[in-house]
Amino acid sequence: MNTINILAIESSCDETSAAIIQQGKVLSNHIATQKVHERYGGVVPEMASRAHMQNIIPVVDLAIKDANIAVEDITAVAFTQAPGLIGSLLVGSCFAKSFAQARNLPLIAVHHMQAHVLAHFIDAQPPFPFLCLTVSGGHTQIVLCKDYLDMEILGETIDDAAGEAFDKVAKMLGLPYPGGPLVDKYAQQGDPLKFKFSMSEMKELDFSFSGVKTSILYFLQREKKNDPDFVEKNLVDICASAQYTIISMLMAKLKKAAKLHSINHVGIAGGVSANSGLRTALKEAGEKYGWTTYIPKFEYCTDNAAMIGITGYHKYLKGQFTDLSVSPTARAKWD
Repeated sequence: MNTINILAIESSCDETSAAIIQQGKVLSNHIATQKVHERYGGVVPEMASRAHMQNIIPVVDLAIKDANIAVEDITAVAFTQAPGLIGSLLVGSCFAKSFAQARNLPLIAVHHMQAHVLAHFIDAQPPFPFLCLTVSGGHTQIVLCKDYLDMEILGETIDDAAGEAFDKVAKMLGLPYPGGPLVDKYAQQGDPLKFKFSMSEMKELDFSFSGVKTSILYFLQREKKNDPDFVEKNLVDICASAQYTIISMLMAKLKKAAKLHSINHVGIAGGVSANSGLRTALKEAGEKYGWTTYIPKFEYCTDNAAMIGITGYHKYLKGQFTDLSVSPTARAKWD
Protein backbone atom coordinates (compact mmCIF):
# COMPACT_ATOMS: atom_id res chain seq x y z
CA MET A 1 0.00 0.00 0.00
CA ASN A 2 1.35 3.40 -0.96
CA THR A 3 1.92 5.99 1.76
CA ILE A 4 -1.09 8.29 2.15
CA ASN A 5 -0.10 11.97 2.48
CA ILE A 6 -3.03 14.34 2.94
CA LEU A 7 -2.59 18.06 2.36
CA ALA A 8 -5.20 19.73 4.57
CA ILE A 9 -6.52 23.30 4.34
CA GLU A 10 -8.51 25.15 7.05
CA SER A 11 -9.93 28.64 6.39
CA SER A 12 -13.34 28.74 8.04
CA CYS A 13 -12.90 31.98 9.98
CA ASP A 14 -9.86 34.13 10.69
CA GLU A 15 -7.01 31.61 10.79
CA THR A 16 -5.31 30.20 7.70
CA SER A 17 -3.89 26.76 8.37
CA ALA A 18 -2.24 23.98 6.38
CA ALA A 19 -1.08 20.56 7.51
CA ILE A 20 0.36 17.34 6.16
CA ILE A 21 -1.08 14.11 7.58
CA GLN A 22 0.81 10.92 6.75
CA GLN A 23 -0.95 7.63 7.48
CA GLY A 24 -3.03 9.38 10.14
CA LYS A 25 -0.07 11.09 11.82
CA VAL A 26 0.65 14.83 11.82
CA LEU A 27 3.88 15.69 10.04
CA SER A 28 3.27 19.45 10.08
CA ASN A 29 0.58 21.88 11.14
CA HIS A 30 0.99 25.61 10.57
CA ILE A 31 -1.40 28.46 11.37
CA ALA A 32 -1.31 32.09 10.27
CA THR A 33 -3.34 34.19 12.69
CA GLN A 34 -4.93 37.52 11.80
CA LYS A 35 -4.28 40.41 14.19
CA VAL A 36 -6.22 42.96 12.14
CA HIS A 37 -9.54 42.10 13.81
CA GLU A 38 -8.41 43.14 17.29
CA ARG A 39 -9.01 46.83 16.63
CA TYR A 40 -12.64 46.16 15.66
CA GLY A 41 -13.58 43.94 18.60
CA GLY A 42 -14.53 41.00 16.37
CA VAL A 43 -13.85 39.29 13.06
CA VAL A 44 -14.48 41.45 9.98
CA PRO A 45 -15.41 38.93 7.21
CA GLU A 46 -14.04 40.92 4.27
CA MET A 47 -10.71 41.51 6.00
CA ALA A 48 -10.54 37.84 6.96
CA SER A 49 -10.99 36.81 3.32
CA ARG A 50 -8.26 39.16 2.13
CA ALA A 51 -5.86 37.92 4.80
CA HIS A 52 -6.53 34.29 3.77
CA MET A 53 -5.60 35.19 0.19
CA GLN A 54 -2.28 36.61 1.41
CA ASN A 55 -1.50 33.76 3.79
CA ILE A 56 -2.61 30.57 2.10
CA ILE A 57 0.28 30.00 -0.33
CA PRO A 58 3.05 30.72 2.24
CA VAL A 59 1.33 28.55 4.85
CA VAL A 60 0.88 25.61 2.46
CA ASP A 61 4.47 25.95 1.28
CA LEU A 62 5.70 25.92 4.88
CA ALA A 63 3.58 22.89 5.76
CA ILE A 64 4.97 20.87 2.85
CA LYS A 65 8.58 21.86 3.55
CA ASP A 66 8.26 21.24 7.28
CA ALA A 67 6.82 17.78 6.62
CA ASN A 68 9.95 17.05 4.56
CA ILE A 69 8.00 15.69 1.62
CA ALA A 70 7.81 16.74 -2.03
CA VAL A 71 4.70 18.09 -3.73
CA GLU A 72 4.71 14.91 -5.81
CA ASP A 73 4.27 12.85 -2.61
CA ILE A 74 0.87 14.35 -1.80
CA THR A 75 -1.92 11.79 -2.21
CA ALA A 76 -5.06 13.91 -1.74
CA VAL A 77 -6.27 17.37 -0.71
CA ALA A 78 -8.74 17.90 2.16
CA PHE A 79 -10.35 21.26 2.91
CA THR A 80 -12.99 22.81 5.14
CA GLN A 81 -16.19 22.94 3.09
CA ALA A 82 -18.55 24.08 5.88
CA PRO A 83 -19.55 25.75 8.11
CA GLY A 84 -17.88 29.15 8.41
CA LEU A 85 -17.57 32.60 6.88
CA ILE A 86 -18.41 32.15 3.22
CA GLY A 87 -15.65 34.43 1.94
CA SER A 88 -13.03 32.68 4.04
CA LEU A 89 -14.28 29.25 2.99
CA LEU A 90 -14.13 30.30 -0.66
CA VAL A 91 -10.42 31.09 -0.43
CA GLY A 92 -9.58 27.70 1.04
CA SER A 93 -11.87 25.72 -1.23
CA CYS A 94 -10.67 27.46 -4.40
CA PHE A 95 -7.04 26.82 -3.47
CA ALA A 96 -7.75 23.18 -2.62
CA LYS A 97 -9.67 22.57 -5.85
CA SER A 98 -6.98 24.26 -7.95
CA PHE A 99 -4.20 22.29 -6.28
CA ALA A 100 -6.08 19.01 -6.68
CA GLN A 101 -6.93 19.68 -10.31
CA ALA A 102 -3.37 20.72 -11.18
CA ARG A 103 -1.92 17.58 -9.61
CA ASN A 104 -4.83 15.28 -10.60
CA LEU A 105 -5.46 14.40 -6.95
CA PRO A 106 -8.61 13.29 -5.11
CA LEU A 107 -10.48 16.10 -3.35
CA ILE A 108 -12.02 15.65 0.12
CA ALA A 109 -14.62 18.02 1.59
CA VAL A 110 -14.63 18.20 5.40
CA HIS A 111 -17.24 19.43 7.89
CA HIS A 112 -15.47 21.73 10.33
CA MET A 113 -17.32 20.57 13.47
CA GLN A 114 -16.86 16.89 12.68
CA ALA A 115 -13.16 17.65 12.37
CA HIS A 116 -13.13 19.18 15.86
CA VAL A 117 -14.48 15.88 17.20
CA LEU A 118 -11.88 13.84 15.32
CA ALA A 119 -9.09 16.05 16.67
CA HIS A 120 -9.10 13.59 19.57
CA PHE A 121 -7.59 10.95 17.28
CA ILE A 122 -4.48 12.97 16.53
CA ASP A 123 -2.84 11.90 19.79
CA ALA A 124 -5.30 9.41 21.33
CA GLN A 125 -7.72 6.66 20.39
CA PRO A 126 -11.01 7.02 22.27
CA PRO A 127 -13.11 3.86 21.94
CA PHE A 128 -16.47 4.02 20.18
CA PRO A 129 -18.97 5.14 21.17
CA PHE A 130 -17.82 8.23 23.06
CA LEU A 131 -19.34 11.62 23.86
CA CYS A 132 -17.81 14.88 22.74
CA LEU A 133 -18.79 18.35 23.89
CA THR A 134 -17.80 20.67 21.02
CA VAL A 135 -17.58 24.27 22.16
CA SER A 136 -16.43 27.16 20.00
CA GLY A 137 -17.22 30.76 19.11
CA GLY A 138 -19.94 29.66 16.73
CA HIS A 139 -21.12 26.26 17.98
CA THR A 140 -21.98 24.37 21.14
CA GLN A 141 -23.00 20.74 20.69
CA ILE A 142 -23.03 17.39 22.45
CA VAL A 143 -22.05 14.76 19.89
CA LEU A 144 -22.36 11.00 20.11
CA CYS A 145 -19.44 9.64 18.10
CA LYS A 146 -20.27 6.09 16.98
CA ASP A 147 -17.42 5.76 14.48
CA TYR A 148 -14.92 8.03 12.72
CA LEU A 149 -17.52 9.19 10.23
CA ASP A 150 -20.71 8.30 12.07
CA MET A 151 -21.77 11.02 14.51
CA GLU A 152 -25.07 12.21 15.96
CA ILE A 153 -25.83 15.58 17.53
CA LEU A 154 -27.67 14.93 20.79
CA GLY A 155 -28.07 18.58 21.78
CA GLU A 156 -26.96 22.04 20.70
CA THR A 157 -27.42 25.70 21.45
CA ILE A 158 -30.64 27.30 20.24
CA ASP A 159 -29.08 30.78 20.20
CA ASP A 160 -25.57 31.89 21.17
CA ALA A 161 -22.56 29.61 21.42
CA ALA A 162 -20.57 29.29 24.64
CA GLY A 163 -17.54 30.91 23.00
CA GLU A 164 -19.66 33.85 21.91
CA ALA A 165 -20.96 34.21 25.47
CA PHE A 166 -17.40 34.41 26.80
CA ASP A 167 -16.47 37.05 24.21
CA LYS A 168 -19.62 39.10 24.90
CA VAL A 169 -18.94 39.04 28.65
CA ALA A 170 -15.40 40.24 27.95
CA LYS A 171 -16.76 43.07 25.84
CA MET A 172 -19.13 44.13 28.65
CA LEU A 173 -16.10 44.28 30.94
CA GLY A 174 -14.12 46.41 28.50
CA LEU A 175 -11.58 43.69 27.70
CA PRO A 176 -9.94 43.65 24.24
CA TYR A 177 -10.79 41.10 21.54
CA PRO A 178 -10.49 38.14 21.65
CA GLY A 179 -11.86 38.38 25.17
CA GLY A 180 -12.59 34.74 25.99
CA PRO A 181 -8.99 33.83 26.91
CA LEU A 182 -8.74 36.98 29.06
CA VAL A 183 -11.89 36.03 30.99
CA ASP A 184 -10.24 32.67 31.64
CA LYS A 185 -6.98 34.33 32.71
CA TYR A 186 -8.67 36.63 35.23
CA ALA A 187 -11.06 33.91 36.39
CA GLN A 188 -8.15 31.88 37.71
CA GLN A 189 -7.48 34.66 40.23
CA GLY A 190 -11.09 35.21 41.35
CA ASP A 191 -13.86 33.69 43.44
CA PRO A 192 -16.29 31.75 41.22
CA LEU A 193 -19.03 31.95 43.87
CA LYS A 194 -18.77 35.68 44.56
CA PHE A 195 -21.60 36.65 42.19
CA LYS A 196 -24.56 34.56 41.11
CA PHE A 197 -25.93 34.76 37.56
CA SER A 198 -29.07 33.08 36.26
CA MET A 199 -28.76 29.93 34.14
CA SER A 200 -31.09 29.13 31.25
CA GLU A 201 -32.81 25.77 31.61
CA MET A 202 -33.51 24.13 28.26
CA LYS A 203 -35.34 20.90 27.53
CA GLU A 204 -33.44 17.67 26.97
CA LEU A 205 -29.80 18.32 25.94
CA ASP A 206 -30.04 21.72 24.27
CA PHE A 207 -28.32 24.90 25.46
CA SER A 208 -29.13 28.61 25.58
CA PHE A 209 -26.60 31.27 26.55
CA SER A 210 -28.52 34.44 25.68
CA GLY A 211 -30.09 34.52 29.15
CA VAL A 212 -26.85 34.38 31.07
CA LYS A 213 -25.46 37.22 28.94
CA THR A 214 -28.52 39.33 29.75
CA SER A 215 -28.21 38.47 33.44
CA ILE A 216 -24.59 39.63 33.52
CA LEU A 217 -25.39 42.78 31.52
CA TYR A 218 -28.18 43.88 33.88
CA PHE A 219 -26.00 43.05 36.89
CA LEU A 220 -23.15 45.23 35.60
CA GLN A 221 -25.48 48.11 34.71
CA ARG A 222 -27.00 48.03 38.18
CA GLU A 223 -23.71 47.86 40.03
CA LYS A 224 -22.01 50.55 37.94
CA LYS A 225 -24.82 52.97 38.79
CA ASN A 226 -23.87 52.62 42.44
CA ASP A 227 -20.11 52.53 41.82
CA PRO A 228 -18.61 53.58 38.45
CA ASP A 229 -15.42 51.68 39.36
CA PHE A 230 -17.24 48.45 40.21
CA VAL A 231 -15.84 46.46 37.27
CA GLU A 232 -12.28 47.55 37.89
CA LYS A 233 -12.53 46.68 41.60
CA ASN A 234 -14.16 43.30 41.04
CA LEU A 235 -12.84 42.19 37.62
CA VAL A 236 -11.34 38.85 38.66
CA ASP A 237 -14.42 37.84 40.67
CA ILE A 238 -16.81 38.83 37.88
CA CYS A 239 -14.79 36.79 35.39
CA ALA A 240 -14.61 33.82 37.74
CA SER A 241 -18.35 33.92 38.46
CA ALA A 242 -19.30 34.31 34.80
CA GLN A 243 -17.00 31.49 33.76
CA TYR A 244 -18.31 29.27 36.54
CA THR A 245 -21.88 29.86 35.36
CA ILE A 246 -21.19 29.07 31.70
CA ILE A 247 -19.13 25.98 32.52
CA SER A 248 -21.77 24.74 34.97
CA MET A 249 -24.36 24.91 32.19
CA LEU A 250 -22.10 22.97 29.83
CA MET A 251 -21.21 20.30 32.35
CA ALA A 252 -24.80 19.78 33.53
CA LYS A 253 -25.88 18.78 30.02
CA LEU A 254 -22.77 16.67 29.44
CA LYS A 255 -23.38 14.72 32.66
CA LYS A 256 -27.01 14.21 31.66
CA ALA A 257 -25.99 12.94 28.19
CA ALA A 258 -23.45 10.51 29.64
CA LYS A 259 -26.06 9.11 32.01
CA LEU A 260 -28.81 8.86 29.38
CA HIS A 261 -26.56 7.00 26.93
CA SER A 262 -24.57 5.01 29.52
CA ILE A 263 -21.24 6.25 28.19
CA ASN A 264 -18.13 6.76 30.30
CA HIS A 265 -15.68 7.89 27.61
CA VAL A 266 -16.08 11.66 27.31
CA GLY A 267 -14.11 14.41 25.55
CA ILE A 268 -14.26 18.10 24.78
CA ALA A 269 -13.17 19.85 21.58
CA GLY A 270 -13.30 23.23 19.86
CA GLY A 271 -11.75 26.57 20.76
CA VAL A 272 -13.39 26.83 24.18
CA SER A 273 -11.94 23.44 25.15
CA ALA A 274 -8.71 25.38 25.69
CA ASN A 275 -10.42 27.10 28.64
CA SER A 276 -8.67 26.06 31.86
CA GLY A 277 -11.89 26.04 33.86
CA LEU A 278 -13.65 23.71 31.44
CA ARG A 279 -10.65 21.39 31.26
CA THR A 280 -10.54 21.20 35.05
CA ALA A 281 -14.30 20.63 35.29
CA LEU A 282 -14.09 17.71 32.85
CA LYS A 283 -11.23 16.10 34.75
CA GLU A 284 -13.07 16.50 38.06
CA ALA A 285 -16.24 15.01 36.56
CA GLY A 286 -14.18 12.12 35.22
CA GLU A 287 -12.85 11.36 38.70
CA LYS A 288 -16.31 11.67 40.26
CA TYR A 289 -18.30 9.64 37.72
CA GLY A 290 -15.64 7.18 36.59
CA TRP A 291 -15.28 8.66 33.11
CA THR A 292 -12.22 8.28 30.96
CA THR A 293 -11.70 11.83 29.68
CA TYR A 294 -10.07 13.14 26.52
CA ILE A 295 -8.86 16.66 25.76
CA PRO A 296 -6.85 17.49 22.60
CA LYS A 297 -3.61 19.41 22.94
CA PHE A 298 -4.02 23.18 22.92
CA GLU A 299 -2.80 23.49 19.32
CA TYR A 300 -5.57 21.13 18.16
CA CYS A 301 -8.38 22.83 20.13
CA THR A 302 -8.57 26.04 18.11
CA ASP A 303 -9.11 26.03 14.33
CA ASN A 304 -6.28 24.12 12.66
CA ALA A 305 -5.64 22.06 9.54
CA ALA A 306 -4.43 18.96 11.40
CA MET A 307 -8.00 18.16 12.43
CA ILE A 308 -9.13 18.67 8.83
CA GLY A 309 -6.36 16.32 7.73
CA ILE A 310 -7.19 13.56 10.20
CA THR A 311 -10.82 13.71 9.06
CA GLY A 312 -9.70 13.74 5.44
CA TYR A 313 -7.55 10.67 6.09
CA HIS A 314 -10.50 8.63 7.36
CA LYS A 315 -12.68 9.84 4.49
CA TYR A 316 -9.88 8.83 2.10
CA LEU A 317 -9.88 5.31 3.55
CA LYS A 318 -13.64 5.13 2.93
CA GLY A 319 -13.33 6.55 -0.59
CA GLN A 320 -15.46 9.58 0.31
CA PHE A 321 -14.23 12.03 -2.32
CA THR A 322 -15.92 15.00 -3.94
CA ASP A 323 -15.63 16.60 -7.37
CA LEU A 324 -14.79 20.13 -8.47
CA SER A 325 -18.44 21.18 -8.45
CA VAL A 326 -18.50 21.21 -4.63
CA SER A 327 -19.21 24.61 -3.10
CA PRO A 328 -18.45 25.94 0.38
CA THR A 329 -21.46 26.54 2.63
CA ALA A 330 -21.76 28.94 5.54
CA ARG A 331 -24.17 26.56 7.29
CA ALA A 332 -24.39 22.84 6.77
CA LYS A 333 -26.11 19.86 8.35
CA TRP A 334 -24.05 16.84 9.32
CA ASP A 335 -24.10 13.85 6.99
